[in-house]
Amino acid sequence: MRVLLKEILDCDPDAAWRAIRSPAVLREVSSPLFALESLAADGFPTLWEPGEHEVLVKGFGLVPAGRHVIRLGVSSRQHGTVRILRDTGHPGSGPLAAVTHWDHSMAISADPAGTGKTLYRDQLVFRTAPATPAAWPAFWAFWQWRMLQLKRLAPSWRFDLGADILVAPSGETDAVPSRK
Repeated sequence: MRVLLKEILDCDPDAAWRAIRSPAVLREVSSPLFALESLAADGFPTLWEPGEHEVLVKGFGLVPAGRHVIRLGVSSRQHGTVRILRDTGHPGSGPLAAVTHWDHSMAISADPAGTGKTLYRDQLVFRTAPATPAAWPAFWAFWQWRMLQLKRLAPSWRFDLGADILVAPSGETDAVPSRK
């Protein structure tokens, strides 16, 4: 089954790109419906890097829902004007193990109307064999919640070169979303 969302976020595309790569933003848009805890020894990174990240998921912060492996990849399309963060992870345990296929993509680009805002597209393709049609309303409702939270938070994201700079081990720099 598929859940598709498309919205204009009230922030520039660079800020939105950094925000969707932030574990803090993921935790905030999932709350209070789900709480996520990193199972990495060092906890959550400031920014997600491509690769696998195992998390513990709890419904309403209390009810164990299981472990989930977030497997991230990054790509660009249309000459680099669309940036895509893709999670092809998989559940590892608990009720989440009912999910047999997970492919979540978030695409960031400039608003085609030239407003300086962000065109955000979100697609989730999942299967919970044999109960996929029965699970779709719950996934759809949660994705609506996430989008409301993203729209609420987006105006507070900004990109201040120098204030929010990180230096990666490779020597490259990147930035994280910060609050105004």
